[in-house]
Amino acid sequence: MNNRRVYEKSFHILLVIVTIGMGSILLPFFSAVFWGAILALMFQPVQRWLLVRMGNKPNLAALATLAFILLLVILPLALVAGTLIQEVALIYARIQHGQLNVAGYFQKALALLPASAQHLLARFGLTDFGDLQAKLTAGAATISQVLAARALTFGQNTFQFVVAFGVMLYLVFFLLRDGRHIGRLIRHALPFDESHKVHLLRKFTTVVRATVKGNIVVALVQGLLGGIIFLILGVEGALLWGVLMAFLSLLPAIGAALVWGPAAILLFATGHEWKATILLLFCVFVIGLADNLLRPLLVGKDTKLPDWVVLISTLGGMALFGINGFVIGPLIAALFMASWTLFAQQNHSQD
Repeated sequence: MNNRRVYEKSFHILLVIVTIGMGSILLPFFSAVFWGAILALMFQPVQRWLLVRMGNKPNLAALATLAFILLLVILPLALVAGTLIQEVALIYARIQHGQLNVAGYFQKALALLPASAQHLLARFGLTDFGDLQAKLTAGAATISQVLAARALTFGQNTFQFVVAFGVMLYLVFFLLRDGRHIGRLIRHALPFDESHKVHLLRKFTTVVRATVKGNIVVALVQGLLGGIIFLILGVEGALLWGVLMAFLSLLPAIGAALVWGPAAILLFATGHEWKATILLLFCVFVIGLADNLLRPLLVGKDTKLPDWVVLISTLGGMALFGINGFVIGPLIAALFMASWTLFAQQNHSQD
């Protein structure tokens, strides 16, 4: 009996050691593994639908689903990224040739600020655009020297990105093909009561799908609406600001305002009061309404999390895990609440 306990403890220690070791091996490719698992989980229903219509051929169904992901997700992102880079380069060239009077816009926007804000900026030397530009130029020169000294590192990072992208696609294929089998293995390996395992795994799947689907839909809607209104009002770089608004809208409630708020101030500063008023009204009542309606409907409804929990967990998750945090944060919050609910119900039933 004592030998059996020693064997069990030794095996548990081995499990911990090899798990930590495997985690360390996967850590450099955490984002690739994470998003590979997310994409596989999101498109698992598509793979199952194709599996039935392709005569129960798992390899072919997984390959077709992967092609669908490339066409629906990866290719549009690559096209938007390429167009965005071109637009940033165009705006930079116009600034360099003096076609955009950034200094004049800066001074006019500064004049609109309250006196207390102007004094605060003056204490940090941020009211003189020429001085600020000189500081930025000096900083850019220093950064360029660092970048030149680390050109090899940049090449290595680019190579690592390509490898990580390949790992993600490779992982998506096998997770799509063997997803059910892997799910059963995880379910059998968890040392919980069967009802608890079913509840927690179901909660995990629901939260991941609702968070990714909901936040991406909200981001696309807000980015599209923002880009359209910027384009209609003739704001320079409408695509750039629309994409930036879509990215920042991953932050609930406050994200998109970080773009359209300064844009409205800038329009007021440059004498386009009616454009600023239209932008302000449109963003508050249309883009803001889209966020207030869609996010609770797509995220909060399925996850069954209060709006304030979604906001705090998203902000905290992104602070800890970067862009991955907009999924990890609400997921941890949902599992936290589900686990404590199960614990409370178990104690109540025992009483």
